[in-house]
Amino acid sequence: MTTVIHHNPDCGTSRNVLAVIRASGTEPIVIEYLKTGWTRPQLQALFAAADLTPRAALRTSKSPAEELGLLDPAVSDDVLLDAMVAHPILVNRPIVCTPKGVALCRPSDAVLPLLEIALTTPVHKEDGTLICAP
Repeated sequence: MTTVIHHNPDCGTSRNVLAVIRASGTEPIVIEYLKTGWTRPQLQALFAAADLTPRAALRTSKSPAEELGLLDPAVSDDVLLDAMVAHPILVNRPIVCTPKGVALCRPSDAVLPLLEIALTTPVHKEDGTLICAP
């Protein structure tokens, strides 16, 4: 299995996680999920592997979640999954898959346990803040 990142290039956290992966010497498969979209089985498999519920993976800010009425705790997982398929932006990101596991990598350093190759140099966020050091 190779490393896969479900990536939004407009998201700073997603770009930072991609930089950490690349700093480990790994070139991941980059899936721009806003372009490709999601399927329900794909989301179910990712969430199961990452031990996430659809609610935990729901992007609540800078998304249409509130206007779609998805913030109400009574909204079912089935409704959330349908909404995520219809509106890919509703899925929080980035989600990274490696042979070591699957995780929603927010904050950026959440990717570290998934790396197959240890970092040999420090990695900084775009704003200069240290993400991690070897």
